[in-house]
Amino acid sequence: MTNDLERRADRPPADPALYDSARARIARAKGLEAPYITGGTDPLPELGRSEERRYGRLLVAMVLFLVLGGFVIGIAIAIAFGTVP
Repeated sequence: MTNDLERRADRPPADPALYDSARARIARAKGLEAPYITGGTDPLPELGRSEERRYGRLLVAMVLFLVLGGFVIGIAIAIAFGTVP
């Protein structure tokens, strides 16, 4: 279990320019340290976008495979049991 000082060392310091913003005042009134989730920007955004494109193509391929596979199996069953008109 980490103590409070160790947890604070992991976070970046709050932005002093945003200290007096309306969101910051509301967050302090609620007892929060900051009005936003601390963190940074993605250091390699193009890598993330390329991974999203790859997974998007994989998703489309899987959907097409399932839909077309259903048609193929349906046609095969119809031919096998002779239910084609």
